[in-house]
Amino acid sequence: MSAVGLVASILLGLVFLVSGGSKLAAGPGWPEQARGLGAPPFIVPVLPWFEIVLGAVLVMQLVPTLAAAVALLVLAGFTVLILRRLAEGQRPPCACFGAWSTKPLGRGHVVRNLGFIGLAVVALLA
Repeated sequence: MSAVGLVASILLGLVFLVSGGSKLAAGPGWPEQARGLGAPPFIVPVLPWFEIVLGAVLVMQLVPTLAAAVALLVLAGFTVLILRRLAEGQRPPCACFGAWSTKPLGRGHVVRNLGFIGLAVVALLA
């Protein structure tokens, strides 16, 4: 992996670590927001832990190509969920970063996720 790929992977890992950690820190409010966003109920309790593990794997470079591919798929899924809510005219709180992201969904969330997807692509291909 190139230095650029390594940096992209570590940055992406940090995003997932912060995202998962902030969801856990938000306490019982986050699961409620996630359900409002349309997250499948079976995913809500495990998502923060999954994000933390994925972030750690990315930062530690355990299986960098696989981790980057999983991150890309997860981010694509999140982005589709956001786009679906926006297309339905719904603007629930993002809940992407727990209590830190209580703004209603908007185009900025899509743009941010596209940036994270770009990082995942660089981590995967570099």
